[in-house]
Amino acid sequence: MNKLTHFDDNGQAHMVNVGEKAHTQRLAIASGAICMQAETFAMVEAGSHKKGDVLGIARIAGIQAAKKTADLIPLCHPLTLTHVSVSFEADAKNHTIRCQVRAETTGPTGVEMEALTAVQVALLTIYDMCKAVDRGMVMGDVKLLEKSGGKSGEWKAGK
Repeated sequence: MNKLTHFDDNGQAHMVNVGEKAHTQRLAIASGAICMQAETFAMVEAGSHKKGDVLGIARIAGIQAAKKTADLIPLCHPLTLTHVSVSFEADAKNHTIRCQVRAETTGPTGVEMEALTAVQVALLTIYDMCKAVDRGMVMGDVKLLEKSGGKSGEWKAGK
């Protein structure tokens, strides 16, 4: 098992030195879901929510969150993102909206945290916009699906 890289030899938290690492194309894809009442789901899907386009606003929130990850996660490096996309898939049977984020950069460190942060904030935005009609929404299943680039190469979540 690899050691935790955010701690020095004395057990003190520190920001990992990535100054000597090669700049490579980096990609991360993460996902998560929010489950809601059937009526709430229908309102979001139809775009009839009184606050407007819930998924459009959540998409922008996710992109902004990816860009602000280093401000939220204390030991994350600020990154120059080259691409962020946020997509949603509606599951009418289960009244669930799945969010998927793809984040990319060219640099010395990966974009997993940016993708995961974007998923969480996109889901939180959906919750925030719909909480007046459904406080029982449940967010979950947030996970990294795949990453590539850097010394560790490619990784994909098991099925």
